[in-house]
Amino acid sequence: MVCSPCKVCLPLINHEFLEGEAGNAKKAEGGEEEVDIDLTAPETEKAALAIQGKFRRFQKRKKDPSS
Repeated sequence: MVCSPCKVCLPLINHEFLEGEAGNAKKAEGGEEEVDIDLTAPETEKAALAIQGKFRRFQKRKKDPSS
């Protein structure tokens, strides 16, 4: 099951998988980049699963550093 990118996943997806793709980036009024992401694309779903898995492992290690 894949969630829609939440406020934890979306910045990671933007940074890790879309950095450098200036064709999709637009400057917003606040000086921030607005990125147009196809949330139904298979690559986006794979990225979300990878990020979620890493985040879960990070949380597990944070809770129990001995594992």
